[in-house]
Amino acid sequence: MKKDLFILAGPTAVGKTDISIKIAQRLGGEIISADSMQIYRYMDIGSAKVSPDEMRGVPHHMIDIVEPDQSFNVSEFKKLAEEKIEEISSRNGLPMVVGGTGLYINSLICSYDFTEAGTDQEYREHLTGLAESKGKEYVHGMLVDIDRGSYKRLYPNDLKRVIRALEVYRLTGVTITEYNSNRQEYVCPYNLEYYVLTMDRASLYSRINLRVDIMMKNGLVEEVESLRARGYNADMQSMKGIGYKEILYYLEGKISLEEAVELIKKGSRNYAKRQLTWFRKDPRVKWINKDEFDSDDEIVEHIVNVTSFKNGEK
Repeated sequence: MKKDLFILAGPTAVGKTDISIKIAQRLGGEIISADSMQIYRYMDIGSAKVSPDEMRGVPHHMIDIVEPDQSFNVSEFKKLAEEKIEEISSRNGLPMVVGGTGLYINSLICSYDFTEAGTDQEYREHLTGLAESKGKEYVHGMLVDIDRGSYKRLYPNDLKRVIRALEVYRLTGVTITEYNSNRQEYVCPYNLEYYVLTMDRASLYSRINLRVDIMMKNGLVEEVESLRARGYNADMQSMKGIGYKEILYYLEGKISLEEAVELIKKGSRNYAKRQLTWFRKDPRVKWINKDEFDSDDEIVEHIVNVTSFKNGEK
């Protein structure tokens, strides 16, 4: 019998945290974070990490699990998150995956897994170097002649999957599309309900700009200074996150603080746009337009009423 899995996703700054916690309180849920920045310790302000007070007693998982100088990939997320789903289900709780990292979410609910194709670490590093020297678009363009399907499906910023597509072709001589031809992408091992929050784009962008201003007021510069003092630097995966790399540029004297803030806002708005594009690909998504509700409490009430997952009645 399939275990239940509730997902609440959406773009950055749309308001997932508060709504997810209220739903968890109503449905007996525990939250598994699907956020590629909140996994890192010491990176609280720039990742808009949920605080213990904000959790309001709802257990949260997959937060503060990795040191900033450690690498972490989607395969590791998948393994750890699946373990948490099992644990929560065994307690008769409702596993709730909440976040905006679409690749993390898809690793749990889609059936593409190419780990058996092997790896070529030297080739990966070569491609990563090309992306740094010539740009992500250049590496993405390498797919045109060998895997047009992946070229059309993937975006240059989805560099890890672009590199993996190139790597699989190099290792197997066939494209990921062919490699996956006998699989059904949207086959899910869980009894799934998948909600995505959205809202008017201009309003969302205003929320993003305000959130960045609040981060600055709350001490983002000081947080990045503290990370530098611990020895963390721009070469690390964690420090390439939006908000961190821009403040590093400022601290290194490459740009002004005002320029850093504007770059963070612009990067966050572009990221939100990419997130929404990602979520639109999945036909299982149930969209929740916040503009159609008067308050977050109304949204919570709506989802609690329509979901098939009822507290204690799974």
